[in-house]
Amino acid sequence: MMKTLSSLAMACLLGGCSLIPDYQRPAAPVPAQYPQDGVYARADAGSADWQTLFRDPALQQLIGDALLNNRDLRVAALNVEAFQAQYRIQRADLFPAVSADGAGKRQRLPGDVTGTGKPAITSSYSATLGISAYELDLFGRVRSLSEQAMLTYLGTEEARRSTQLSLVANVANAYLTWRADQELLALAQQTLVANDHSWQLTSRSKTAGKASALDVVQARTSVESTRASVARYERQVAQDLNNLALLVGNPVDERLPARPIADDLVARLPAGLPSDLLQRRPDILQAEYQLRAANANIGAARAAFFPSVSLTANAGSASTELSGLFKGGSGTWTFQPQINLPIFNAGNLRASLDYAKLQKDITVAQYEKSIQTAFQEVADGLAARQTFTDQLDAQRDFVAANQAYYDLAQHRYRSGVDSNLTFLDAQRALFSSQQALIVDRLAQLVAEVNLYTALGGSWDLAGPPWLGGKAAPTVSLQ
Repeated sequence: MMKTLSSLAMACLLGGCSLIPDYQRPAAPVPAQYPQDGVYARADAGSADWQTLFRDPALQQLIGDALLNNRDLRVAALNVEAFQAQYRIQRADLFPAVSADGAGKRQRLPGDVTGTGKPAITSSYSATLGISAYELDLFGRVRSLSEQAMLTYLGTEEARRSTQLSLVANVANAYLTWRADQELLALAQQTLVANDHSWQLTSRSKTAGKASALDVVQARTSVESTRASVARYERQVAQDLNNLALLVGNPVDERLPARPIADDLVARLPAGLPSDLLQRRPDILQAEYQLRAANANIGAARAAFFPSVSLTANAGSASTELSGLFKGGSGTWTFQPQINLPIFNAGNLRASLDYAKLQKDITVAQYEKSIQTAFQEVADGLAARQTFTDQLDAQRDFVAANQAYYDLAQHRYRSGVDSNLTFLDAQRALFSSQQALIVDRLAQLVAEVNLYTALGGSWDLAGPPWLGGKAAPTVSLQ
């Protein structure tokens, strides 16, 4: 028995060979620097995570709730646990499975079977401890499969991080859209009151003979147009709130206190270097784990060309009587090695190896595409940052000019200098420019959130204050 165990230990020591190709990270197919001139000009700031990126306490609370209650994030975390279990299953094949078996048997044989003409009752009992069909990993096939399962599991963890990053951005964008639509609704309601007041004045002027029926109809068109805008924004605000509640995973109070939507509601982030994306963006890390898993799978496909050796060994005791099962002289042992050598399989193994290599080539292309996509998203975000700043400055000046136009047109209309048509045109121009300013401000904030996502976010171990300093739910990598 000692010789058997020694042989087994020697075979295990021999199982250190690996046929996995040496992994080389593909070169990033993007420039070494982001564009920095013209529309890409930017001002760097300190690093930030989402707790400091978003300066609205209400938004911070909603993101914290979403990280706890969002069902998509919960599914992603459970998927990580599922792949972790699959990895543990695959890793267990590296070690022999030891089992203890006990069996008892009593059998009656008829006389014509025993050959004596008399029936006979036989008994047998056994108790054994051993391993069954344990494959010696001489060429690293099992080890390659185990590594492939581990890398797939780690890739799934990055997918969970990607889901979490997207969730933070989606909650922020949904919240900002909700607040912007609330401001548009308030603007439309204020404009409706002003337009209705103007219509009433025009109607009284007609009664006094100072305005025509055409002036009254024109004033009413502004009222009805603004009323339609109010109804549209009421619908959008309700739908925005429903979308936000779905992302958060809980009902959201429509009276939630918040800061007005403003340019400084979202902090500005640094862009860093393209190489930073390789360590920060979870989708790129996931793509690389998938690439390394495909590389490990090649090792398993190569090992399939070589002989596989499996061992079955056990030792125990056997007796025809239960009382004599562990008496001296009842010991038994079995040692059964088995070798399998592939000779002819109609090209199956070669095709499997070719397939594994092609899968790696595919994942290389996917990895490079993920880097290119990330570079494009960051470059787009940098271009949006500066151009939105210029656009908002111009739009504010445009609103101020339209306000002056409206004030002057109103004064001239009340004084009888200009027609009602000029005053109505000033009303529409002011309302339209104020709407555009809110929409542009929202687009600028959303672009900053999208740049945060494109840069891969920033994650700290400590959670926000409303979680008692505890980290948001994650799955351990240990």
